[in-house]
Amino acid sequence: MSPSSSPGPDAASAADTASANDPMRPGDHVDAPAPEPRSGSGPKLGIVGWLRFLWRQLTSMRTAIVLLLLLAVGAIPGSLVPQRSSDPNGVIQVRADNPDLVWFYDALSLHDVYGSPWFSAIYILLFTSLVGCVVPRLAHHWRAMRAKPPRTPARLSRLVGFQTVPGDASDLDRAEGALRKLGYRTARYGESISAERGYLRESGNLLFHIALLAMILVVGLGSGFGYNGQRLVVEGRSFANTLSSYDTFDSGQWFDDASLAPFSVQLDDLDVVYETENLNAIGAPLDFTAHVSVTEDGVSREAQIKVNEPLNVDGADLYLISNGYAPRISVRDAEGEVVYDEYTPFLAQDDNMTSLGVMKLPDGLAEQLGLRGFFYPTTGQLESGAFTSIYPDLANPVLSLQAFTGDLGLDAGVPRSVYALETDEMTQIAGGDSGTDALMLAPGQTVDIPGGLGTITFEDVRRYGVIDVHVDYTQTAVFWIAVTILVSLLGSLLIPRRRLWVKVAGGRLELAGLARGEDPTLERAVDDLAKRLAGDGAAAADAGRAGDPALGRPTAAGTGVAAPEVGRPTATGSGVAADDAGSAGSTGASGGTGTRE
Repeated sequence: MSPSSSPGPDAASAADTASANDPMRPGDHVDAPAPEPRSGSGPKLGIVGWLRFLWRQLTSMRTAIVLLLLLAVGAIPGSLVPQRSSDPNGVIQVRADNPDLVWFYDALSLHDVYGSPWFSAIYILLFTSLVGCVVPRLAHHWRAMRAKPPRTPARLSRLVGFQTVPGDASDLDRAEGALRKLGYRTARYGESISAERGYLRESGNLLFHIALLAMILVVGLGSGFGYNGQRLVVEGRSFANTLSSYDTFDSGQWFDDASLAPFSVQLDDLDVVYETENLNAIGAPLDFTAHVSVTEDGVSREAQIKVNEPLNVDGADLYLISNGYAPRISVRDAEGEVVYDEYTPFLAQDDNMTSLGVMKLPDGLAEQLGLRGFFYPTTGQLESGAFTSIYPDLANPVLSLQAFTGDLGLDAGVPRSVYALETDEMTQIAGGDSGTDALMLAPGQTVDIPGGLGTITFEDVRRYGVIDVHVDYTQTAVFWIAVTILVSLLGSLLIPRRRLWVKVAGGRLELAGLARGEDPTLERAVDDLAKRLAGDGAAAADAGRAGDPALGRPTAAGTGVAAPEVGRPTATGSGVAADDAGSAGSTGASGGTGTRE
């Protein structure tokens, strides 16, 4: 130890004291000086630094995964809470049943989740995060694919699957050829070969993220041009593909009503098949078929719409999403004049099609009249005496009506549901607590309205179907993007990324491999390469011996001289081939054997 590096007397004394106090410490141990406390005045981030920091955080894969999870969680309310775009009647019902929560629904846009600001923010942040993740990785992957495989490590014995086979530098060409046949990119570094394969793994990973980006972009933009409309159609009635024809209509922000295809649809018949043989499932629906007539450009054609089998008309998909009964009810005033005669849709309340309907007559009678009733396709009676339907088909149809007079509230300027009757400002004159029985009618029957207002007739009943017209310009693109996502994901999971090396060491070839990530087949890949090289080497050696005259021909027994080949002439009186006679004669063998004449 140099004098300058020797501890001073104070340090030595401290070391001796510490050594005496701690028997596990060596006697020559010297404690390092205590570090000075940090002042806390290190470099601070400016605006640009903070922006870079936030950008790195946003574009990290961890953030992308969190945002993807948030998007999935944020979509849950869209499945639990009725949406204006798909179930407007459900929205009305929920708000009517929970008036104290209306502010909460509106504050979080729970009735329009997928168009809400918070859902759009997650959507945009996820898209930005994925772009920031993918673009740098694309550049890095492009450079990696164009670069040579890395140099051969100095000590292959430390790597996976290390083994040796006989060989020398002349065998490297065979090794390189074998590796290329196996799909490896190779590079020579002196007396070694470096090989690499599995770039498709990263390519699949990047393709997966690009396809995910494409899915987000296509769905986001495509929803802005599409539309979705529902129309309730009674058998024998039709509707045209115009905005005013739909009961509910929802469209994207870039939708133009001029893009509506000109066609009309008439519901000719709606067939429903129910279970009649299985006693445990009597009345269960088995099949729904809507027979329709479609008119396009003045040409009409017949078609069918079944559940999960939509009909495509000029780019629009028509789905049958619901069905029910529409009794035809006519109302006449006291003089017998018809003031109401329509098929009124009743909404099913249970599996046996017990249905609820409402009729509002603001004009034509002495007072405004409201009718609320139940329709029973096959009437039965509960133990309580209440009526119900015991089978969904029309076996014993009965219509039960309650009647109300007074203000229907249609002039208040407040939107009212056609399927609900507000009776706060009305007086019940039939059914309930009115003291008068409800009006019970079978098809073809007529009853008087209490108070001499007129009569009500149950004319007949037809089925109705709810047809959903859906236009989505992204369906084909989404399908192929989904296929790409699946294929690229499988590739990124199943294709191994590995490196193999072959190196000349003395009179042998050393082989080893290295995987990026988990690769349980790496040792087998090295072993297969070793067997291939050993097999090729043995075959080459056999070929060399077969082509060497001294090594590849059998010898005459006990002489060590190559036996004559079949078909070659021999010297007269000898068993030695003619072209070998001279060499044999030069040995001076007795008896003239092998000497030339």
